[in-house]
Amino acid sequence: MRISASTQLEAGEGQGAGKSSSSQTLLRGLDVIEAVSDGVIGLAELATRLGLTRSTTHRLAAALVERQYLNFLPREGYVLGPKLLELGFKAQQQKDLPRVARPYLEALAAVTEDTLHLGVLDKGRALYLDKIPGRRRIEISSRVGERQPLRSTGLGKALLLDETEVRWAEMFDTEEAISRSAVDRETWLNRMRDYAEAGHAFDLEENEDRIRCVAAPIRDVAGRIVGAISLSSAAQYMDDRRMASLPHQVRETAYAISRELGWREDASTDSAPHSKRSTRP
Repeated sequence: MRISASTQLEAGEGQGAGKSSSSQTLLRGLDVIEAVSDGVIGLAELATRLGLTRSTTHRLAAALVERQYLNFLPREGYVLGPKLLELGFKAQQQKDLPRVARPYLEALAAVTEDTLHLGVLDKGRALYLDKIPGRRRIEISSRVGERQPLRSTGLGKALLLDETEVRWAEMFDTEEAISRSAVDRETWLNRMRDYAEAGHAFDLEENEDRIRCVAAPIRDVAGRIVGAISLSSAAQYMDDRRMASLPHQVRETAYAISRELGWREDASTDSAPHSKRSTRP
């Protein structure tokens, strides 16, 4: 019989000692999920396995069903729910993407001497998963693990290239309510139309003063955008001419990473990265 984490805690410290009731509830909820992971299980057996009353077990399981961590099958019992599949996919994505992308980012950083970022969409923001500092004597304030706005960062815009214009407008308005944009809504939407057609995006000193960047999306086997990369440097190294020359290199690096994830350029003309026309800053 497996001894649950909450039972171990109570045995080691005394019930309630040093732990809040909310912590106990959390641990018991995790015990329920772990027990169900062994296979479909009925309420009575689940309560026995965890050493809890039927009423307490039912209350915990019902809450987990409500949040889709578990499903309940009539006359059978509890099984793992779709929320765990979603979280498992996200965990795999965030674990594997930096490993796959790192050598490509290092190669591009070596050629350009600029700073490279890798990020994903997370909770309505651009979450930075990796950063390779450039060789130039400039400082870019971004940090791995932080979340940046979508509207003002090149990486954030690249993550949004497949979204509808309605979604773009909603996102712009949401972020505008928090902080003022460097550009007006219509100008921003016009730029996003161009970026979506070109397959890359720019940050024209919108997120950080005197910092510019070029960004492109990373796609999975289904052609969905699952991340993005950006190349950033000080404006003195990123004049309009250089900004116009960099998208090809950045897109090709993003394509290479995408191919490692199973994407094929000819798999879907609707979802594959494309570059019908170049955009200019």
